[in-house]
Order: sequence, then C-alpha cells, then structure tokens
Amino acid sequence: MKKAILFLILIITPYSLAQLNSASIKLGFFNPTATNGGFIIGYEGGKIIDERLIFGWSVDWFHSNYVDKKLVSDLNQVYVIGVGQINELRAKTNLHDFPILINFRGEFPIAPLIRLYATGGVGIEFLLINYRSFQNPDNDEFKAAFDFSWRIGVGILYRIGSRSEIFGQIDYHSSQPSWEYEVNDGSTGKRIFERSFDMSGIMARVGLRFFY
Repeated sequence: MKKAILFLILIITPYSLAQLNSASIKLGFFNPTATNGGFIIGYEGGKIIDERLIFGWSVDWFHSNYVDKKLVSDLNQVYVIGVGQINELRAKTNLHDFPILINFRGEFPIAPLIRLYATGGVGIEFLLINYRSFQNPDNDEFKAAFDFSWRIGVGILYRIGSRSEIFGQIDYHSSQPSWEYEVNDGSTGKRIFERSFDMSGIMARVGLRFFY
C-alpha cells in the first residue's frame, strides 16, 4: 500500500507543478576569457510548462578587478619606449557583468527523486566598466558596453520536497561586448583603439529551486 501511494505521488506531483512558477538562486564560479575567474551569483525565474519543460528568464552578476593584458599588448605595440608601466596602469579595469537571458530547460528523470536536465538561453549582456583614462592614467572613467549573448548547459537536480529542489549545473557562456575610442597624444596623432571584453567561458554553479 505504501509503495502504491508513493508511486501515485511521484506521478501526480509533476502534473500539479505544471500550474506553478519556479524561482532559483545560483552560486558558483565563472571563468571568462577576458578577466580573472571569480564568484558569480544569479537568479532564474521560470514557468512550468509541463512535467519536463520550463520556460523562464535569468539575470546574473559577475565582478572582476584586473589588468587588461590584451589592452597592454595593444598599447605596447604603439607606445613602446619607457611607458610599459604606464600602459599597465592604463589597463587597470573594474568590471561588473550582467547577462540577462531568456531560457528553456528540459528535464529527464533517471530516478524517483533525481533528474538530469539540459538548458539553453539567449539574450543581452551589458558591462559596467570603470577604467583608467589614457591621457591621465591616474583618473577613472566610466563606460557601459552591450552585446548579444547565449548559453548552453547541463545539470542534475535532486527533489528535496514537494516544492523544492537542489541542483548542480555547468554552462558554457558566450558574449563579447566592446567599444572603440579615439586617442590623440600629440606625437603619433590620432589612433583608434578597441576595448573588447571576451566574456565567453565556463560557469560551474549549485543552487536551490522552489515552486510557488
């Protein structure tokens, strides 16, 4: 009798969840190409379409304070003599990254309380950047940059209760916001430099999802 009741609960629960929304909190590590790797936090909201498919949206926040080695290399090719340390100072960057995506997620049961899932998303990514002025490298300047972004991932989740789950997830994220700026130093004349931030890389995260 107990086995029959458990079987009915496992069958009925996914269909009852189809009328619910979900919310997830994710914490983990992101290692983009452009910067040093570091902590990333995210929120994902979802609508349960059926027992195996969820449609939703997500927003993440990643922060890095680093020296842009690509910019140092570009500057050193133009300003070679005696300015290497100044170019390092010019390349100091404080970056805040905010990907905002629309997501789909498909789930595949492998045990009564365990599911594998695949997820993918597309959206926009914007960076808020404090960087050093070329003319006055001791001074900070501010810039916002935008780009298209996409993400694919896989994960595994474990059902804690009727309306809560824990999960682990690995994603590949792709985006490359950039902008161009003009430099006039009075000796070499005007030059155009591009600040490009390749935010493509691997995310590894764990999280908690609940239904309401």
